[in-house]
Amino acid sequence: MTPKEPIIFCFSSGKDSSIAIHTIRQQGKYDIATLLTTITKDYDRTSMHGIRTSILARQAESLGLPLEKVFITKKSTNADYERQMQIVLQKYFDCGIRKVAFGDIFLEDLKQYRQNQLARVQMEAIFPIWKIDTTKLANDFIDAGFKARVTCVDTDVLDQTFAGRSFDRQFLADLPESIDPCGENGEFHSFVYDGPIFKTPIGHEPGETVLRDNRFCFCDMIPA
Repeated sequence: MTPKEPIIFCFSSGKDSSIAIHTIRQQGKYDIATLLTTITKDYDRTSMHGIRTSILARQAESLGLPLEKVFITKKSTNADYERQMQIVLQKYFDCGIRKVAFGDIFLEDLKQYRQNQLARVQMEAIFPIWKIDTTKLANDFIDAGFKARVTCVDTDVLDQTFAGRSFDRQFLADLPESIDPCGENGEFHSFVYDGPIFKTPIGHEPGETVLRDNRFCFCDMIPA
């Protein structure tokens, strides 16, 4: 049997990452060598979804995968982020890894950005769920048995009461027509705590909800 090619997976802790991992494992072509997640060290949380690193570590453990953290500060520029990423990616390139997977779906500019950044270290980006219809993807996620909560809402486009809710069919039914079912335009972010890729559910309780920058409403997830 030909061994699977090892890759890195950029893991956000959310639903698109999770179903992308599920897709990779079903296809059987690649072996995920490690998860790669950006952490804002001032908050000790994932940089976009606001998940505590203690919960992120539980996700990685339940996935049975190592976790590589890229640390930035709340004042980091995009150049700072790119510099830290390149340092970590170079380490894995030196170990023989040539590909990095992402859970992006349809944002062409983001895809091009990732490809350009990886080209700097002679690596290639792969997108397991690219161009899948987001209504189908959201329903496939639920049908597969995944369970998630919404951790962050952009209140410029979506009411803050959506923060902390379960990502289920009622959630999808309640979304305004202008909102992408997977939140691919940044309307909301999520945290996945159970599903076919996890050995055990990630225990948690929804905590305090706070508004940051007068725009982003975060619902804390507390380990339980």
